[in-house]
Amino acid sequence: MSGLAHNTVPWAITNASYKKQAQNEHAVTEIVEMPGRGHALTIDHGWREAADTALTFVRRFVDPAAEAGA
Repeated sequence: MSGLAHNTVPWAITNASYKKQAQNEHAVTEIVEMPGRGHALTIDHGWREAADTALTFVRRFVDPAAEAGA
């Protein structure tokens, strides 16, 4: 996730890191732009949207039955 108003780590750096990591064949790599957000995605206004975005990503790869011990 990257805040588009992020001045500490601008989009160009985040996207370059994403492209490098996307070459990893053994891991899922995605990138999401968060408009109007800066460095503190998880503690700034709208933190819930950032948290929900991350949770949605994780849920796509977790089997609830396996997590419940079934």
